Amino acid sequence: MEQPKGVDWTVIILTCQYKDSVEVFQRELEIRQKREQIPAGTLLLVVEDPEVHVGSGGATLNALLVAAEHLSARAGFTVVTSDVLHSAWILILHMGRDFPFDDCGRAFTCLPVENPQAPVEAVVCNLDCLLDIMSHRLGPGSPPGVWVCSTDMLLSVPLDPGISWDGFRGARGIALPGSMAYARSHGVYLTDSEGFVLDIYYQGTEAEIQRCARPDGRVPLVSGVVFFSVETAECLLATHVSPPLDACTYMGLDSGARPGQLSLFFDILLCMARNVQMEDFLVGRPPEMGQGDADVAGYLHGARAELWRQLRGQLLTVAYVPDGSYSYMTNSASEFLHSLTSPGALGAQVIHSQVEERPLLGAGSAVVSCLLEGPVRLGPGSVLQHCHLQGPIHIGTGCFVSGLDVAQSQALHGVELRDLVLRGHHVQLHGAPSRAFTLVGRLDSWERQGTGTYLNMSWSKFFQKTGIRDWDLWDPDMPPAERCLLSARLFPVLHPSRAPGPRDLLWMLDPQEDGGQALRAWRACWRLSWEQLQPCLDRGATLAARRDLFFRQALHKARHVLEARQDLSLRPLTWAAVHEGCPGPLLATLDQVAAGAEDPGVAARALACVADVLGCMAEGRGGLRSGPAANPEWVSPFSFLERGDLARGVEGLTRERARWLSRPALLVRAARHYEGAGQLLIRRAVMSAQRFVCSMPVELPAPGQWVVAECPARVDFSGGWSDTPPLAYELGGAVLGLAVRVDGRRPIGARARRIPEPELRLAVGSRQDQMAVKIVCCNLDDMRGYCQPQAPGALLKAAFVCAGIVSVSSELSLREQLLRAFGGGFELHTWSELPHGSGLGTSSILAGAALAAVQRAAGRVVGAEALIHAVLHLEQVLTTGGGWQDQVGGLMPGIKVGRSQAQLPLKVEVEEVAVPEGFVQKLNDHLLLVYTGKTRLARNLLQDVLRSWYARLPAVVQNARRLVQQTEECAEAFRQGPRELQHPPGRSGHSGPEPAAAGD
Repeated sequence: MEQPKGVDWTVIILTCQYKDSVEVFQRELEIRQKREQIPAGTLLLVVEDPEVHVGSGGATLNALLVAAEHLSARAGFTVVTSDVLHSAWILILHMGRDFPFDDCGRAFTCLPVENPQAPVEAVVCNLDCLLDIMSHRLGPGSPPGVWVCSTDMLLSVPLDPGISWDGFRGARGIALPGSMAYARSHGVYLTDSEGFVLDIYYQGTEAEIQRCARPDGRVPLVSGVVFFSVETAECLLATHVSPPLDACTYMGLDSGARPGQLSLFFDILLCMARNVQMEDFLVGRPPEMGQGDADVAGYLHGARAELWRQLRGQLLTVAYVPDGSYSYMTNSASEFLHSLTSPGALGAQVIHSQVEERPLLGAGSAVVSCLLEGPVRLGPGSVLQHCHLQGPIHIGTGCFVSGLDVAQSQALHGVELRDLVLRGHHVQLHGAPSRAFTLVGRLDSWERQGTGTYLNMSWSKFFQKTGIRDWDLWDPDMPPAERCLLSARLFPVLHPSRAPGPRDLLWMLDPQEDGGQALRAWRACWRLSWEQLQPCLDRGATLAARRDLFFRQALHKARHVLEARQDLSLRPLTWAAVHEGCPGPLLATLDQVAAGAEDPGVAARALACVADVLGCMAEGRGGLRSGPAANPEWVSPFSFLERGDLARGVEGLTRERARWLSRPALLVRAARHYEGAGQLLIRRAVMSAQRFVCSMPVELPAPGQWVVAECPARVDFSGGWSDTPPLAYELGGAVLGLAVRVDGRRPIGARARRIPEPELRLAVGSRQDQMAVKIVCCNLDDMRGYCQPQAPGALLKAAFVCAGIVSVSSELSLREQLLRAFGGGFELHTWSELPHGSGLGTSSILAGAALAAVQRAAGRVVGAEALIHAVLHLEQVLTTGGGWQDQVGGLMPGIKVGRSQAQLPLKVEVEEVAVPEGFVQKLNDHLLLVYTGKTRLARNLLQDVLRSWYARLPAVVQNARRLVQQTEECAEAFRQGPRELQHPPGRSGHSGPEPAAAGD
């Protein structure tokens, strides 16, 4: 099913509680807009919560106020007005609380999934998945209003969730199915048969949950996604001026009010539920608040009274999505790992990662955005993220390892981790950047409680095993109930003589008989608890390090894709590098691949990728990519490439490129020259076909005796474009073609004869001399245009050069060359009775006819298959490029399949297709040539096709493979013929139309 058109969001707001990270997250939103995940015209805002514990409801009210304020200012109002909401689609994304498994919160937790169709390559975060769900699945079709989406859960929603918005009013919660067992720890909607919400339960009793069950036994879970119509959003916005709710917004904070905690679901939405009574609502409290003092109770009573007054009349319904799924990202490592490695999360995957040796992956394991060198084993149910490691390393079952770099690899050698969470953190300590590392057990609890475990063992056992004492971790006056993993000073952040590393924690797994040296070193460190570490986290450095690692592994990927000749597109990576400010390293890698390539095809693709990077850097400005590529400044590096000196040629291109990066117009022109350099290397690759050109000497025709070669046109039935270099030698080509006469005649031809004068007389364009363009070449200067397709007589001049009759680099004059070898010169006439650009293979077939006639006039005979390769060589010399289907179709008889393998040197093999008797006549009865008067500009088409092929766009690669496959199927269909003409096996068929003549 085709993905529906996404929502054109007016505003997207990301709320966060980290005051020092607003600019960091703002940049992340802007990057996603550049990746086309967010519409270009959307206003992006990152809004800091007025206070850390303002709650989901307070954060929603504050974000709604900020959105209305910005839209009001954009509309020219001097005060905030709710009128701006009537034509706006607003998306509020809540980041929520700290998350022990990602320093940037649940929103930026990376998932083991990828999107091959994404225009820009990137690691997929939970935020990316939710943006896609909101923009393309839940949002489409909704009226103007406000969507609110938490980022603390993993959602799965079908492409068409089946939500009707006809006559919608009020607010709507999105509910997803869950088991009754799962619902005991989460929120559940109680609805009536029409979808109206009667009540909302959180960690409800068995009876309450049973009351919510649907006929299939599932219950509608509160998913964290809510939609407010414009009318309801206006009512909610109106509360921002009423005490005590005014304290939930930044305006209240700036006015000196103390923010209170407010829940989106159990304060704002609950008051709209039909079965909720005012008396019960006013004295209740949301589950996330817990028990507090009298001031909190007083604030909550006043806040709920104001919400009841404003919102009680609004309708609250539920849209239940039975085919979706919901999973809250808890603080439990076991549950978190299960959510990442379950079958629905694409476990046992290597995603956006490069490995020297294929890692041994256990069932349900994943490697995400990593660079692994050497052997790395990953046990079942384990996840490796954002790591650059050098093996040998063995990570056992049930582990989560993240944020480690090469410097920490040594600490993991010889250690087998099991059921552990090992993470590296970027921190700021007294304003200086540093690294810290944490190690906890998969079964350890992050909840504050008096008892618990560490490294999957009781505290008493941990103390006994390691020699650590409770006073090492907690102050003596700390109440026992507060002594837990969150408050334990376990994690070294500063060592007296070196940077701390994982080794400062890993010793606890298996304390050695080292006389207590590891324990003494640990005690000598400045250590922080998890709670103390949180304010020191540097989220900007964390995201920057992840981006740097992503591009480091991406550069390895780019090199491997090119050198291994893989049909993977690098264009998404190109867009990522350019949009995220990293084109330089990518260009350097492409230069290295091109300079070191032994295969000119690999080098040509690398240079084409450089052109793609430069074109992307121009950002759609600077003109068209197609254009000339012969600026004198680029002549020197081109000359090295012509001579086969790739290293010096690429080095010269790199030096010249550095002078063309200052503005879009220069970038586009530089891209043209890189494509020109790629074309030059393609020509060198195709010229390898010259190996299969051979001739037999025969008696010279008498002077003045004409040698005539007349050829049919060709019709391509299947496979066209697969014969075009570089597809012909990178993918392999197959074309089914047919030689045809036009109006009963062979429309293409050439004739040649020897003349006594030591010169070349050329006539182009007519079977009769009176209509021909005539050219006389008396010296080598007259031959100089043989490699310029637009020069008069260029093809004919190239025929003499490629036939070896004339050498333009010889020290002998043209006159001397002709007299010594042939005792005189030649006269060559060519003609075509088909319109220029007809698409019937005229130019290539004409080249074959000219070569055949010239060679025979010079006393040589060239076979048809050798002539096919000779035309390939000639067209590279002429610089027109092109493939082999035209000459196969016009120089070989009847119906045939031409094929080339995915290899160099380029060799074309032709198989005649025997068809049933009468089939040729049936074809003739159904073939009609219609002249439209429109010219087919093959060169421009060729540039577009080659650009797409070198980019390995998936649709182009798939189409090219299908062309070859369908050619074989089409050939078999020809062999069988129509049902009425099919004959028993062994009966010979007609050989097809009359063969094309390649000689006199």
